[in-house]
Amino acid sequence: MKYRLIQLSESLLVAVVFIVKKEKRPFYRKERKMANFTEIDEEFVCEHCGKEVPKLHYTSRDHCPFCLYAKHVDIHPGDRLETCHGMLKPIGIENNSKKGFVIIYRCEKCGAIRKNIAAKDDDTSLIIKLSANPV
Repeated sequence: MKYRLIQLSESLLVAVVFIVKKEKRPFYRKERKMANFTEIDEEFVCEHCGKEVPKLHYTSRDHCPFCLYAKHVDIHPGDRLETCHGMLKPIGIENNSKKGFVIIYRCEKCGAIRKNIAAKDDDTSLIIKLSANPV
């Protein structure tokens, strides 16, 4: 199997894999890998519900586990380069076979859509309510 890495931007690498089938024609498959992920696991006070949010301790904390709101601060996970700083309202949920539940957000300031993986300590009743929302 042969492959070649192609860098599309500073943070996205694409590996193009060439697989030769029995017919000797190449088959192309893209595999994406995030090159820029800055892990930031900090305590904070939620700007939506006002509760103190503890560290997650196994990955970056990126939303409030009590109300599921987040803040629009990252372009790429953990970089804190987004200038909008609006509140990300949870509007739906996806079930990903590899990542588990993924919360879908819409920024209340700029309208951007973002996705975050649900944390183990998130309010499950809110996740169930979100699953009823068609996105």
